Amino acid sequence: MDKNEARRYAKERLEEYLAAKGLGANRKPFHCLNPEHPDKNPSMSFDRRRRKVHCFSCGADYDIFDLVGLDYGLTDTAEIFQKTYEILGLEVEGFGPREFSAKLRTKAAPIKAAPPASAEPEKDYTSYFKKAQKNLGQTGYPSLRGLSAPTAAHFGLGFDPKFKAGNDETWEALIIPTGSGSFTARNTSAEADKTRRVRKRGGGPLFNTEVLWSSERPVFVAEGEIDAMCFHEAKAYAVALGSTANVGAFLKLAESRPPGQPLLLALDNDDEGRKASEKLALGLTELGLKFYQVNPYGDSKDAGEALLRDPDNFRDEIEAAEGLEKAAREAERKAYFETSAAYHLSAFKNGIADSVNTRHIPTGFAGLDSALDGGLFEGLYIMGGISSLGKTSLALQLSDQMAQGGEDVLIFSLEMARTELMAKSVSRLTLLIALDNRESVACAKTARGITCGSRYGRYSVTEKLIIDQAMERYEDFAHRVFISEGVGDIGVSRIRREVEKHFFFTGRRPVVLVDYLQILAPHSDRATDKQNTDKAVIELKRLSRDYKIPVIGLSSFNRANYREAVTMEAFKESGAIEYSSDVLIGLQLKGAGEKDFDALAAKDKTPREVELVILKNRHGAAGKKIAFEYYSMFNYFREQG
Repeated sequence: MDKNEARRYAKERLEEYLAAKGLGANRKPFHCLNPEHPDKNPSMSFDRRRRKVHCFSCGADYDIFDLVGLDYGLTDTAEIFQKTYEILGLEVEGFGPREFSAKLRTKAAPIKAAPPASAEPEKDYTSYFKKAQKNLGQTGYPSLRGLSAPTAAHFGLGFDPKFKAGNDETWEALIIPTGSGSFTARNTSAEADKTRRVRKRGGGPLFNTEVLWSSERPVFVAEGEIDAMCFHEAKAYAVALGSTANVGAFLKLAESRPPGQPLLLALDNDDEGRKASEKLALGLTELGLKFYQVNPYGDSKDAGEALLRDPDNFRDEIEAAEGLEKAAREAERKAYFETSAAYHLSAFKNGIADSVNTRHIPTGFAGLDSALDGGLFEGLYIMGGISSLGKTSLALQLSDQMAQGGEDVLIFSLEMARTELMAKSVSRLTLLIALDNRESVACAKTARGITCGSRYGRYSVTEKLIIDQAMERYEDFAHRVFISEGVGDIGVSRIRREVEKHFFFTGRRPVVLVDYLQILAPHSDRATDKQNTDKAVIELKRLSRDYKIPVIGLSSFNRANYREAVTMEAFKESGAIEYSSDVLIGLQLKGAGEKDFDALAAKDKTPREVELVILKNRHGAAGKKIAFEYYSMFNYFREQG
């Protein structure tokens, strides 16, 4: 049969495949087959209509091909199809030792229970490896990847000039042993596309795992096998996942046998790598294992590129990453002895007098500072409002003004890119400079006017001069503004690590801005949105307490409109926002909630009149309003009165 017929037929045989594994009898649920889900109560069942199994706890959804891949430790699609057809006894065009005609065998082979990959009889590739190692001199691929002869020998690298990659395709391939019964074949052709670069044979997906328990230094966790070898080349220890899809397999191994040293997560420096790193970090946190997320690659994509670009710098970055653990150990030792009451007695007595000089940070808005008893103190500040009222612009202006006052600010932007925020800041400064110089407002530039290079040819000399002056003014304090950007891939754990890192490298406690709470990476995929937001708020509150810093979180309103006066009820989507925050601030159009208030007319005003309402103030009076004019084109708020 052809491939399409075979796929349809195979999917229809899922129920029999499950029965052979002793699962799904009488439609009874069974323990989830997702290796990343420790299912204590049977929560997966067979869906006859969809011909899939579905877990109602973790959401896993598998067809027969997915299960064969899991059962036999396969990740390559062609290998999964091949194995499935072999189990079902199908002859399929394009699979197997020769192309078969489009028909079933006379007697289809019975389905056998699919054992775990570790239970399948393991092939012994030792003789194949020895032959491939003798051929290694036929390729210069290892040296092209920065690997020396001793490193190649250490990992038993070989070369197969006629590796059978499947579908009658032959490669010139680097052979990377991952065990006596498994290996990875790497296509050495520079022209190979993404689907024709790697093939795996036998065994599990992880590489060089023995260093997890033999190393006396922190162990790096890299993505590919060659990456791990590049760390070895730089005199460091690394294990490789083999693929970002193998995070679950690594966590399972770490749970069954915890590593002997802290882990340094150094997956590829791209979006897929960063997402996998966050997933890995979350799993290691749940297991209670020590780790650090690091980037020893700089602007390079991975270890291989970093090693080739600048070997000395790569080694320096590795040493710096390993130094994080040394510093943390010293900090832990010091912190332990600081738990004695005697250590704190002197500070306790002096603190009574010093409390009159409690550190506070002026926001740059006199009225807001007055309402907050002098500015921002240690604590959690939540600011919410309807869309388009300028929450981000106001928070960014606050951040810039505090940076101008000498404070470090860490901004975690989950919606806007770093360049957008920078453009907003420069745009605001062009307006201020134009007004200071008594120039027309038309000389000021919007954020788009700043970033769109094609417009500069049409700008006047005055306009270009104002932009240059704005850039210079921004440069005066930009070194105190640190922006981390992401879309759903930044969680509270990462925010805490960035604060720790900032304090470690600078010795300064920063103000933290999170924009915005509802799109932080979830603490748990199995929790509701409300539960995840509550958890995030509680952890941000803990962060503010532990580091004695102001943490500002922006919040969206799901149930409100422009006509209504802002109230604490608007924050009810998360109970933790109301109860855990120290200061709760609402943003509204001036006059909202009053009789005959025209929201459309208020929104159309230039400048727009906006009010900040102090809804809750744990250490001061609530209910106060601060009036602002908002020049939305230039991201500028001017306090009134």
